Amino acid sequence: INEAGAMCDWIAAASSYSNHDLPMIPFYIFYSMFGFQRVGDLMWAAGDMQARGFLMGATAGRTTLAGEGLQHQDGHGHVLMGTIPNCVSYDPTFAYELAVIMRDGLYRMYERGENIYYYISVMNENYAHPAMPEGAEEGILRGLYKFRDQGAKEQVQLMGSGSILREAIKAADLLREDFGIEAGIWSATSFNELQRDGHEKTRWNLLHPGEAPRVTHVEACLQGAKGPVIAATDYVRAHADQIRAWIPQSRYVVLGTDGFGRSDRRSALRSHFEVDSRHIALAALSALVSEGVLKADVVAKAIASYGIDTEVDWSLNR
Repeated sequence: INEAGAMCDWIAAASSYSNHDLPMIPFYIFYSMFGFQRVGDLMWAAGDMQARGFLMGATAGRTTLAGEGLQHQDGHGHVLMGTIPNCVSYDPTFAYELAVIMRDGLYRMYERGENIYYYISVMNENYAHPAMPEGAEEGILRGLYKFRDQGAKEQVQLMGSGSILREAIKAADLLREDFGIEAGIWSATSFNELQRDGHEKTRWNLLHPGEAPRVTHVEACLQGAKGPVIAATDYVRAHADQIRAWIPQSRYVVLGTDGFGRSDRRSALRSHFEVDSRHIALAALSALVSEGVLKADVVAKAIASYGIDTEVDWSLNR
């Protein structure tokens, strides 16, 4: 089917509703990058027309769809969706996150009548889905929640979204097993929503100097969390970097999939972009060295034991 024609049908359905009638709820499912290149302008038009509905960006991320070449490798879709003011975008990892987000989308669009639409990226991998941590719903919707809490033993915080959250979870296991370091794990379901919340609270604080300042969701989550924060996603670094201003920790390290991709296995792609579990663990160790918690030889040991190539020519990635 023609992508642009399908998107036009979606806009027509998403715009032809009445708050007094039982609405038709339109879904448009497409390759997150291959489709985006063809209907990106229509996505902005959907916002301009105050459409409501769900856009599902399938095979999302730059490393989730192995062997398909560059045309399907999406490293910046969420960055672009964040420019549409009434598009609410999420990059969930687990089924319970998706369920919470879609239920809230139905409530906001069709019960409260908000003129917004949703972009939700979904991946192309088979993996086990855990039960939802107790009390996670609000954090899922606001963009960040604690997936694994190790309490006072934590020395570093690992943050991930989409397919790369699972790499962060594996990295936490490496840090524990190989170096005795415990990591807190955070699921960042929407860096875009976190950024919007940050700017909204910052603006309010600027205009109300005599009142108690409002605290951003990022600050509320990470206030008191021990150690540096390492964020890794399947998108360019600019995506996770947009919340840097509200990270209360002194060190915030961002990993991402900048540059051209390769047509290869997922594991090889994630190693190439340095967003796999080994590189996330290495970034955490390096940040702890910078803060004086560890000695530099620990990083050298990790590079050797994890087989990380330190002489990769990154000029080939432009």
